[in-house]
Amino acid sequence: MMRCAVKGGAGGYIASSRGDRRSPAIAPGSVRMPADRGFCAGLRSRAADLTGLEMATPRGGVEGLFRASPRYGRLRATAAVDPEDIPLEKVQVKSSGHVLPYVGVACLGAILFGYHLGVVNGALEHLAKDLGIAENAVLQGWVVSTTLAGATVGSFTGGSLADKFGRTRTFILDAVPLAVGAFLSATAQDVRSMIIGRLLAGVGIGISSALVPLYISEISPTEIRGTLGSVNQLFICIGILAALVAGLPLAGNPAWWRTMFGIAVVPSILLAVGMAFSPESPRWLFQQGKLSQAESAVKRLYGKEKVTEVMYDLRATGQNTSEPDAGWFDLFSKRYWKVVSVGAALFLFQQLAGINAVVYYSTSVFRSAGIASDVAASALVGAANVFGTMIASSLMDKQGRKSLLITSFSGMAASMLLLALSFTWKALAPYSGTLAVVGTVLYVLSFALGAGPVPALLLPEIFASRIRAKAVALSLGMHWVSNFFIGLYFLSVVNKFGISRVYLGFASVCALAVIYIAGNVVETKGRSLEEIERDLSSA
Repeated sequence: MMRCAVKGGAGGYIASSRGDRRSPAIAPGSVRMPADRGFCAGLRSRAADLTGLEMATPRGGVEGLFRASPRYGRLRATAAVDPEDIPLEKVQVKSSGHVLPYVGVACLGAILFGYHLGVVNGALEHLAKDLGIAENAVLQGWVVSTTLAGATVGSFTGGSLADKFGRTRTFILDAVPLAVGAFLSATAQDVRSMIIGRLLAGVGIGISSALVPLYISEISPTEIRGTLGSVNQLFICIGILAALVAGLPLAGNPAWWRTMFGIAVVPSILLAVGMAFSPESPRWLFQQGKLSQAESAVKRLYGKEKVTEVMYDLRATGQNTSEPDAGWFDLFSKRYWKVVSVGAALFLFQQLAGINAVVYYSTSVFRSAGIASDVAASALVGAANVFGTMIASSLMDKQGRKSLLITSFSGMAASMLLLALSFTWKALAPYSGTLAVVGTVLYVLSFALGAGPVPALLLPEIFASRIRAKAVALSLGMHWVSNFFIGLYFLSVVNKFGISRVYLGFASVCALAVIYIAGNVVETKGRSLEEIERDLSSA
């Protein structure tokens, strides 16, 4: 009987020309060796043969057992895991690890993002009286907009920190401005202390806005990465709703606004403590050459069964090269600019599509329909946002990112058109209030299906590992800058052109977004980050 042993791990794996039932690795009779060979001709060099080969379902002879695989075509052996020592049957197995707890910890940053943005809306009137700025609209504007300015700074800073210190340590550092900012806001005795607190909180949410989707995308299994990635947007919505609920006692206790700001200290501390016990991103560890730590992180996240497959993927991308981390100017190089411009464009379209305008005008729209309660109006918009995001989470890994984006912006364009017509078309005047409410809810629902959650999910997927953190930070910076200027000039534009024309302009932006996405955005559903990177690099 002809035998050939392939050493792997702690044991040996036997291929037999007859039905040797002692072979644990390959089914009896699945490989037949030529009888005229005195050695294992098919395995003359195990390391060489593993390059470009992947286990497949046997379909008649040795050709069915092995097939060429582009996925492992650029595999390189390193000191940590040599291809000779990798058991072939451990490639592409199911995960037994536990990712969800660590995603949950990261999403504390998303909750804080939404909470800090929303908490000032209900508290502003009361804090303005206590701090003596009730008659000063400019200072009240500073209390609100300082957070956006801080977020812009934080989003750019977060990319460099994540590259230098790693994802988990940057989360721990981020908890400092989040907690200190919340504390200063809660204890402020004058407007200067309040503005400093809001600025620090803004820096914190700016860092987390880039860091949360980056970390989740890098630790999530391919098959559920879309679902877990969209959870980021869901928890932002939950944070905004939490700020709304936290403001309910204000009607009976005007001093409650201090408690509203102080509450944010608790999740900030929990974020730091949770990240101290969370695994670092295996991809960042591998990029830093910390191979043994990368393997340990993979084992914690996915189980020991997945170590082989994930480490293969990391090597196949050529990540462990001597290339240093990318600098900011590298993002604008010919090599990376096209994909970076897609990320920036998605966030620009997201803001120019009018989401802030719709939310801002939702109160007056609902009042025109007979809904006088501001809380009820905000709750309805928030509920539509959460419901749409939940639907998007369930569809992300089934329908794909690109199709959801196109559907989302198409629905937003139609909703904007309905809103514009409800304000101007005289034939619809008797139904204008109802149509405006329907248009607003449909717009928010459409936004939540794709334009809201997908950009933050898609960007870490399409950016190469070398530029991922900084490119995500740059794109989020575009988000915050555009958000700031839209908030600054929106009312002036409305006063000059009228709300109906502005809504028509937003509808046109949504239509342009559909055309742009159809021609420039790639689908990433069901593909590992390494596969996406290789395909985009070759393109």
